[in-house]
Formats: sequence, structure tokens, C-alpha cells
Amino acid sequence: MSRTSVPPRRGRHLAVLALALALTGCSAGEPRSVGPAGVDGLEIPTASPDPRDFVRVVDNPYLPLVPGSEWIYDRVEGAVTESVTVSVSDETRTIDGVTATEVTTVVDGSSGPVTSSEFFAQDREGNVWSFGGDDWLAGVDGAQAGLVMPATPRVGDGFRQQYAAGVAEDRSQVLDTAASATTAYDSWTDLVEVLETDGVASEETRRFYARGVGLVLAEAPDTTTELIAHGTAESPVRR
Repeated sequence: MSRTSVPPRRGRHLAVLALALALTGCSAGEPRSVGPAGVDGLEIPTASPDPRDFVRVVDNPYLPLVPGSEWIYDRVEGAVTESVTVSVSDETRTIDGVTATEVTTVVDGSSGPVTSSEFFAQDREGNVWSFGGDDWLAGVDGAQAGLVMPATPRVGDGFRQQYAAGVAEDRSQVLDTAASATTAYDSWTDLVEVLETDGVASEETRRFYARGVGLVLAEAPDTTTELIAHGTAESPVRR
């Protein structure tokens, strides 16, 4: 949500954070602690996901992508504020053999709304994987799915979120599991803080995730994105 999910930077699609997951064959296993730049040779991203390792519902507490969920953010860049709405539909798509949930982001700026989609799936251990979006899909042209949120985030763990050469090469590192932040929506003291490095644009963003909510705050050098409203199918956002 996240890639909650994550409001995209301008020109980018939804982004979310992840930990490296060691695989045994094609099966999901425990995240492996690696350096912040990632480690070559890890089976993350994975070129051969096993559909039997995945479940239909993405309910990881830090990235709950349940159909009907919605997040609304204000994204401020200089004097410009944009509204970003992230929503989870009940639509799915089979990507690289795995049934993935569609997450849609609408950025409403001065030039009008821009819509993008990304696709996520959760394995049986509770780890959430990115299977692509509008500009890349796992299994196509060498692109590979990567982990975007571990079942149990651990300080110091590093990871690759996905691999699509020249398009999507993000790496992340968990900095804290008890971070604090305040937005217009709420205040928290038990956030997972992750540093994301865009391997294509060489940009860094700190993202903060709340249990039961998802992404609540993202801080880049020139842009701040904060949660202002959140709803579910049972308790939708009031407009």
C-alpha cells in the first residue's frame, strides 16, 4: 500500500517497500538480513514464483490491500499540492502464473487526474510481492517479481522490490520498527520506517507504515506525502 499502498512520485507508479525473502526452490521462506544495497545472488527478485505459494487475500498488517480499501493523501512539492487516492479493487490479474490484486492510484493535479495501476500478491507466510504495473509485468521481457512488505519487518534488513531493467529497480532497507509520525489523519509511535532507493533515478524516500492502515507518510528531498483519510469496504471514507 504499497506499491497501503504508496502514492507514486511524478512519472512513477505506485511504490511500496520490501524485505529480501530467501526462497527454497520456488517456495517462500524467511527474510534474509542483507546490506542496504542488496546482495547479488539472492532469489529476490524471483524469476519463477510458484502459484501454490500464494493466497488470494493481501492482509499483511503493514500493507493491507483488501478490496474496498482506500487511502487519500496530500502530496506537497514546493508550493504545489496534489491529491492522491489509492484504492483496492476486487479485480485480479494472473501475472507470471500468480493471481494478483489490482491497486489503482489517481493523482489529481493541475493538469487533471492521472490514473495508474499496480498488482500485488501475498504468499502463505504473509509477505507481499509486487508483480508489476502499467510499465512492467513480472515474467515479461525478463522482469521479475520482488518483495514489497515482509510478514515481519526487521531493522537492518535490505531487499529488492522488483526487477525490470531500466524501469523498476528499487531497493529498500528497514530503518526502524518503532518510528513516530503525525499526519492530518492520526499520530503513531509504532511505525515501520523504510528507506527506499530508486535504482533508476537514484532518489531516496523514507516511508512510514502503520499496523492496520498501511502507508501514512512518505518523505523525499522535495516532496512530502501524508495520509489525510482512510477507509475500508465496511467503513468507507466520508466525502
